[in-house]
Amino acid sequence: MAAVIHRGRGRRTINEINMVPFIDVMLVLLIIFMVTAPLIAPSVIDLPSVGKAAKQPDQVLQIIIAKDESLSLKIKNEATTVTLEGIAKAVLEAQGGQANSANATHFAVVISADKSVQYASVVRVMDTLQRAGVARVGLSVQLAN
Repeated sequence: MAAVIHRGRGRRTINEINMVPFIDVMLVLLIIFMVTAPLIAPSVIDLPSVGKAAKQPDQVLQIIIAKDESLSLKIKNEATTVTLEGIAKAVLEAQGGQANSANATHFAVVISADKSVQYASVVRVMDTLQRAGVARVGLSVQLAN
Protein backbone atom coordinates (compact mmCIF):
# COMPACT_ATOMS: atom_id res chain seq x y z
CA MET A 1 0.00 0.00 0.00
CA ALA A 2 1.42 3.37 -0.96
CA ALA A 3 2.14 5.91 1.71
CA VAL A 4 0.15 9.11 1.72
CA ILE A 5 1.70 12.48 2.49
CA HIS A 6 -0.37 15.37 3.75
CA ARG A 7 1.22 18.56 2.42
CA GLY A 8 -0.57 21.63 1.57
CA ARG A 9 -3.97 21.21 0.12
CA GLY A 10 -4.16 17.69 -1.33
CA ARG A 11 -3.01 14.17 -0.85
CA ARG A 12 -0.11 12.85 -2.85
CA THR A 13 1.06 9.21 -3.04
CA ILE A 14 4.71 8.24 -2.90
CA ASN A 15 5.62 5.99 -5.81
CA GLU A 16 8.62 4.24 -4.32
CA ILE A 17 9.34 0.56 -3.96
CA ASN A 18 10.14 -0.59 -0.46
CA MET A 19 13.47 -2.40 -0.87
CA VAL A 20 13.87 -3.58 2.73
CA PRO A 21 11.88 -6.87 2.39
CA PHE A 22 13.70 -7.66 -0.86
CA ILE A 23 17.10 -7.10 0.77
CA ASP A 24 16.07 -9.23 3.78
CA VAL A 25 15.09 -12.15 1.54
CA MET A 26 18.30 -11.88 -0.49
CA LEU A 27 20.47 -11.87 2.64
CA VAL A 28 18.69 -14.94 4.00
CA LEU A 29 19.22 -16.75 0.69
CA LEU A 30 22.87 -15.72 0.68
CA ILE A 31 23.37 -17.15 4.15
CA ILE A 32 21.63 -20.40 3.17
CA PHE A 33 23.87 -20.81 0.12
CA MET A 34 27.00 -19.99 2.12
CA VAL A 35 26.13 -22.62 4.74
CA THR A 36 25.15 -25.38 2.31
CA ALA A 37 27.94 -24.88 -0.29
CA PRO A 38 30.69 -26.61 1.76
CA LEU A 39 28.37 -29.55 2.47
CA ILE A 40 27.92 -30.43 -1.20
CA ALA A 41 30.54 -32.98 -2.28
CA PRO A 42 32.21 -32.09 -5.58
CA SER A 43 31.60 -34.70 -8.24
CA VAL A 44 34.50 -36.57 -9.79
CA ILE A 45 34.64 -36.81 -13.56
CA ASP A 46 36.49 -39.77 -15.05
CA LEU A 47 38.21 -38.29 -18.10
CA PRO A 48 39.65 -40.66 -20.70
CA SER A 49 43.39 -40.89 -21.01
CA VAL A 50 45.56 -42.02 -23.88
CA GLY A 51 46.00 -45.51 -22.47
CA LYS A 52 42.25 -46.04 -21.98
CA ALA A 53 41.23 -45.00 -25.49
CA ALA A 54 39.41 -47.52 -27.65
CA LYS A 55 41.65 -49.57 -29.88
CA GLN A 56 41.88 -48.36 -33.45
CA PRO A 57 40.19 -50.71 -35.91
CA ASP A 58 42.46 -53.18 -37.69
CA GLN A 59 40.45 -52.92 -40.86
CA VAL A 60 37.88 -50.45 -42.17
CA LEU A 61 35.08 -51.74 -44.37
CA GLN A 62 33.66 -48.98 -46.55
CA ILE A 63 30.13 -49.09 -47.93
CA ILE A 64 29.77 -46.69 -50.85
CA ILE A 65 26.33 -45.46 -51.90
CA ALA A 66 26.47 -44.11 -55.47
CA LYS A 67 24.23 -41.49 -57.09
CA ASP A 68 21.87 -44.18 -58.39
CA GLU A 69 21.70 -45.64 -54.82
CA SER A 70 23.66 -48.76 -55.79
CA LEU A 71 25.78 -50.21 -52.99
CA SER A 72 29.35 -51.40 -53.13
CA LEU A 73 31.53 -52.82 -50.36
CA LYS A 74 35.17 -51.78 -50.40
CA ILE A 75 37.63 -54.00 -48.53
CA LYS A 76 41.35 -53.24 -48.87
CA ASN A 77 40.89 -51.31 -52.13
CA GLU A 78 38.72 -54.08 -53.63
CA ALA A 79 35.14 -52.99 -54.33
CA THR A 80 32.33 -55.48 -54.83
CA THR A 81 28.75 -54.63 -55.74
CA VAL A 82 26.16 -55.78 -53.19
CA THR A 83 22.43 -55.36 -52.63
CA LEU A 84 20.73 -53.91 -49.58
CA GLU A 85 19.56 -57.37 -48.54
CA GLY A 86 23.05 -58.84 -48.90
CA ILE A 87 25.02 -56.00 -47.33
CA ALA A 88 24.77 -57.36 -43.79
CA LYS A 89 25.85 -60.84 -44.87
CA ALA A 90 28.80 -59.44 -46.82
CA VAL A 91 29.94 -57.31 -43.87
CA LEU A 92 29.62 -60.20 -41.43
CA GLU A 93 31.60 -62.47 -43.76
CA ALA A 94 34.33 -59.83 -44.04
CA GLN A 95 34.41 -59.49 -40.25
CA GLY A 96 34.86 -63.19 -39.73
CA GLY A 97 31.33 -64.53 -39.49
CA GLN A 98 29.94 -63.18 -36.22
CA ALA A 99 29.12 -59.59 -35.38
CA ASN A 100 29.59 -59.94 -31.62
CA SER A 101 32.83 -61.92 -31.64
CA ALA A 102 36.10 -60.49 -30.31
CA ASN A 103 37.47 -60.44 -33.85
CA ALA A 104 34.57 -58.32 -35.11
CA THR A 105 35.24 -55.55 -32.60
CA HIS A 106 38.48 -54.73 -34.43
CA PHE A 107 36.56 -53.91 -37.62
CA ALA A 108 34.81 -50.65 -38.38
CA VAL A 109 32.21 -50.01 -41.06
CA VAL A 110 32.14 -46.59 -42.71
CA ILE A 111 29.26 -45.50 -44.93
CA SER A 112 30.18 -43.06 -47.72
CA ALA A 113 27.39 -41.59 -49.81
CA ASP A 114 27.26 -39.18 -52.69
CA LYS A 115 25.85 -35.80 -51.74
CA SER A 116 22.89 -36.23 -54.08
CA VAL A 117 21.75 -39.47 -52.40
CA GLN A 118 18.67 -39.15 -50.23
CA TYR A 119 19.32 -39.47 -46.52
CA ALA A 120 16.68 -42.21 -46.28
CA SER A 121 18.94 -44.52 -48.29
CA VAL A 122 21.79 -44.00 -45.84
CA VAL A 123 19.47 -44.67 -42.91
CA ARG A 124 18.22 -47.89 -44.56
CA VAL A 125 21.80 -49.16 -44.84
CA MET A 126 22.55 -48.20 -41.23
CA ASP A 127 19.35 -49.90 -40.04
CA THR A 128 20.17 -53.08 -41.96
CA LEU A 129 23.64 -53.22 -40.40
CA GLN A 130 22.30 -52.49 -36.94
CA ARG A 131 19.69 -55.25 -37.20
CA ALA A 132 22.44 -57.66 -38.26
CA GLY A 133 24.40 -56.79 -35.12
CA VAL A 134 27.29 -54.84 -36.62
CA ALA A 135 28.79 -52.92 -33.71
CA ARG A 136 30.89 -50.09 -35.13
CA VAL A 137 29.20 -48.12 -37.92
CA GLY A 138 30.21 -44.60 -38.86
CA LEU A 139 29.52 -42.02 -41.55
CA SER A 140 32.18 -40.58 -43.82
CA VAL A 141 32.31 -36.82 -44.12
CA GLN A 142 34.16 -36.89 -47.43
CA LEU A 143 32.63 -37.52 -50.82
CA ALA A 144 33.01 -41.02 -52.21
CA ASN A 145 35.35 -41.29 -55.19
